[in-house]
Amino acid sequence: MKTALITGASTGLGADFAHILAERQINLVLVARSESKLEDVAKKLSAQHGIKCHVIALDLANHGSASTLVQELKNKRLKIDILINNAGYGLWGAFADSEISVMSGMMQLNVNTLVELTRLILPDMITRGTGHVLNVASTAAFQPGPWMTVYYATKAFVLSFSEGLAEELKGTGVSVTTLCPGPTRTEFFERAQMGNSRLKRMMFAESRVCAQNGVDAMFRNRAVVIDGMMNWIITLTPRWMPRAAMRKLAGMINASASN
Repeated sequence: MKTALITGASTGLGADFAHILAERQINLVLVARSESKLEDVAKKLSAQHGIKCHVIALDLANHGSASTLVQELKNKRLKIDILINNAGYGLWGAFADSEISVMSGMMQLNVNTLVELTRLILPDMITRGTGHVLNVASTAAFQPGPWMTVYYATKAFVLSFSEGLAEELKGTGVSVTTLCPGPTRTEFFERAQMGNSRLKRMMFAESRVCAQNGVDAMFRNRAVVIDGMMNWIITLTPRWMPRAAMRKLAGMINASASN
């Protein structure tokens, strides 16, 4: 049986990825900060599908956490066939007023840990000539986002990094897919302090549907998948709308977060 590593696996998209892969009889390594939530997910999936679920409680926003995680995998003698880099969070507010430590943690989690974990796990996949990497970006990757400036920039990085890597790996048997969700029904908005935002009221997708689209695209070796027709249309907007207008539009939507 194959084994998938899923970060941010305790809730939202991460938990949905776990359910979907468990239904495919794929063993799981579930990683997130909350051990109790991970244990709940693991026990449920093991009982329902007869798979092995390993739980690793770890804060991936900490420097060096990717190396710690990979060492734990080695200790458990686990080989990873599927890597889903799902863990991440956003932060709403004026850049000049944002806490540096919170921004740094977000950049570490959304960018550095994703890159480091991919780098550490990828060579073994290449050696075996098979494997899948699914990186979760966002429709935010396609334009700048005032009031969430750093978050949008991290997702633009994930998209660019993943597309470049997908091209590098052609012919190796290893694929890289980028999933770009739009506003989706998860805990993201609460953690980003956007509980009453206009953007949240515009949510188009259910988490399970989004995760299923990502998994399907991954197994078809697609480089990029944008979840939902409306989100696909939104990502095309920067192609015909001037960037100044895009900045203004995104700023107007994001500025409503506290309203």
